[in-house]
Amino acid sequence: MGTELDLHRFTVEEAIPEIDNFLHDMYRAGIFHARIIHGKGSGTLRREVDRYLSNHPLVKRYSSSDRYHGGIGATDVELK
Repeated sequence: MGTELDLHRFTVEEAIPEIDNFLHDMYRAGIFHARIIHGKGSGTLRREVDRYLSNHPLVKRYSSSDRYHGGIGATDVELK
């Protein structure tokens, strides 16, 4: 099981269930640090990922990845 979820070519409607499944899989596997790759593009998917993560019960904190791991094109997630 990888610790990255790549959402390139996903719509927001397709991405949200993928994110939820991914976070639950990580939590069940005892993995508490993960990365969601959404790309830079128009920023719509990134904003919706942020909005979703801000209300997700398993998420402790999240932030843009460092510049070596995607910068604003990826989000690092820490689970509770």
